[in-house]
Amino acid sequence: MIEVFILIVVKPGNEEKVFNKLKDIPKVREIYRLYGEYDIVVRIEVENIKELDEFHDKILRKIKEIEMTETLIASPYRR
Repeated sequence: MIEVFILIVVKPGNEEKVFNKLKDIPKVREIYRLYGEYDIVVRIEVENIKELDEFHDKILRKIKEIEMTETLIASPYRR
């Protein structure tokens, strides 16, 4: 399982619309409103990079209210 954080910049005033489009997608685990350069951060879990590509292509790129994203693939610290 790959854990991914996606930082999203939304067209002004459309944060709630983007939240509503993402909240019921099974791969989406958490969504937070941000203050600063980015408007929303989404945590998703995918099985592999192909699933991440599909999430970007079939979901994020179809949300017209999104202006920009930055994707961060997380790797846990090991003890």
